[in-house]
Amino acid sequence: MAGKAYRVVLFDLDGTLVDTAPDLGYALNQLRQRRGLPPLAEAVIRPQASHGARGLLQLGFDIGPEDSDFAALRQEFLALYEANIVRASRLFPGMAEVLADMEAAGLRWGVVTNKPERYTVPLLRGLDLLARAACVVSGDTCAQPKPHPAPMLHACHLAGAEAPQCLYIGDAERDVEAASAAGMPTLIARYGYLGENDRPEEWGAAGFIDRPADLLRWLEIRESA
Repeated sequence: MAGKAYRVVLFDLDGTLVDTAPDLGYALNQLRQRRGLPPLAEAVIRPQASHGARGLLQLGFDIGPEDSDFAALRQEFLALYEANIVRASRLFPGMAEVLADMEAAGLRWGVVTNKPERYTVPLLRGLDLLARAACVVSGDTCAQPKPHPAPMLHACHLAGAEAPQCLYIGDAERDVEAASAAGMPTLIARYGYLGENDRPEEWGAAGFIDRPADLLRWLEIRESA
């Protein structure tokens, strides 16, 4: 589909629009430090950053929701993260220019994430992005999060566009599943939080981008100098 057919670009948040791994990793390592454990390297944490508290606690403590200590540990982790939510999180390199170029071309953009609103809104506000977004759909905005298509369709409604007029950018299989179920094409951000066992070429996405600026080619927007 020609880029000029798109009216809205929708982004996953963690690992696609914003590099949140440093702050998620900081919270996890603070939690480990409280328990006398050594810190984990960011390179180890990064692939789990898209999988939320469950994935990170599994990595850091080999614990899951079925464990009796999980709920309390999760609450402690989330409190640490909330207190440090914009400590080091930033747009991925080149993304600020991409957003500016899109806006200059008259394209709107928004966010569809599984991150709860409690963390999504402060993060976007802290990065001066909240007011610029055409829509923000968090993990608890709809009754079902991704991979259900409901969040994608709700974002379309908020942005005033049909699903085929939107392009979704994500870094997880659930992103492709949700967008595809909604009738929306997807690009995979290979610069995001892909793990060594991920097989994005098997997910059925329309294409891949290796850096944020690659998105402009799909949108038929010339990259600014």
